[in-house]
Amino acid sequence: MKAIWNGEVIAESDKTIRIEGNHYFPPDSVNKGFLSGSETNTVCHWKGTASYYDVVVDGETNKDAAWYYPEPSALADKIKDYIAFWRGVKVTT
Repeated sequence: MKAIWNGEVIAESDKTIRIEGNHYFPPDSVNKGFLSGSETNTVCHWKGTASYYDVVVDGETNKDAAWYYPEPSALADKIKDYIAFWRGVKVTT
């Protein structure tokens, strides 16, 4: 799987975990040079509190386009720190 935005491959892995239609990429498969911390948090009733990154490519920012669970619930422990994408980031094979 690859996560692509603005012509750049942000993440690439054959070991993503798919939950609720989203591919979560292992942390070491993501080019963190394209990520910038965000203050945004949301709560999922079963996964816990998500934290977000902005995706930044060539000076363009895609606000809160990546998220992860730094301290997931026990039910979602397997995706701890794995990163998923949305908001126009294309996830494809």
